[in-house]
Amino acid sequence: MKALLGTKLGMTQIISEDGRAVPVTLIQAGPVTVTQVKSIDKDGYNAVQVAYGEGKNLSKAVAGHVKPAQVSPKTIREFRVEELPTDVKVGDTIDVSKFSLGEMVDATGTSKGKGFAGTVKRHNFNTSKKTHGGNGNVRKPGSIGSMYPQKVFKGKRMAGRMGADRVTVKNLEIAYIDPTTNLIGVKGAVPGPRKGLVILGGKA
Repeated sequence: MKALLGTKLGMTQIISEDGRAVPVTLIQAGPVTVTQVKSIDKDGYNAVQVAYGEGKNLSKAVAGHVKPAQVSPKTIREFRVEELPTDVKVGDTIDVSKFSLGEMVDATGTSKGKGFAGTVKRHNFNTSKKTHGGNGNVRKPGSIGSMYPQKVFKGKRMAGRMGADRVTVKNLEIAYIDPTTNLIGVKGAVPGPRKGLVILGGKA
């Protein structure tokens, strides 16, 4: 199973072997500890549950759940798999050594929250004209429907809360790996702010 939890450190650039500057996002990835292995027979689906970080003030339920793995995690996530790996059991650790340079991964994070945003910023609407009889407020949304059916359809693009959504960027290339410090550098941008949680999932 190729999956890791990590913390986004920020963006930088590295110089490739052919002399090109490659933009990368550095992620403090793992190590994670396996806390539970779920199977179809017992749980209805196959999954591997992992823990990441150092948590404080765990509830008794969580503390009892992770006691066999001897960890006190900050974050727990599970990854569904088609077939359970035979070499994974509770208490095992997974680190960046599972990945290799040039491998393609998917990165999932929570995008930055923008607060309440209008239609121009949130949905890339055009503004109304500023001259020749413009109404003066160029960022108003304008009409939102006709007389029939006398209602606003669900999903109508309007102003509202923007950002803070779960976003997955697929097919990012691993450009840098440092096993001694558990750092992974993926080519391109990864969703979320610095110090945000990032989920890395391999293709195999």
